[in-house]
Amino acid sequence: MKTLNDMLSEQLKDEEFRKEYEAIQPEMDVIRAIVDARTSQNLTQKELAERTGINQADISKLENGTRNPSVNLLKRLADGMGMALRIEFVPKQQI
Repeated sequence: MKTLNDMLSEQLKDEEFRKEYEAIQPEMDVIRAIVDARTSQNLTQKELAERTGINQADISKLENGTRNPSVNLLKRLADGMGMALRIEFVPKQQI
């Protein structure tokens, strides 16, 4: 049985797939960071909504990728979790 990583490795050999996958990575990284930060504190979306004043449905949309957050919204989420928001520009990796 193939693992998810095995399947992804195979698909990344396709140039068109690889380009699309790389294009969405920043958005996926933001989603993963939001979910990881929230779950690391054992917070539900509802609890985070209560702490931030952001509607729970909007937090759900952020986490499932159907809404792109502004920097201000990311700061509100970070504040609600007692965290600081840090955004970095890093060199692209050579492929």
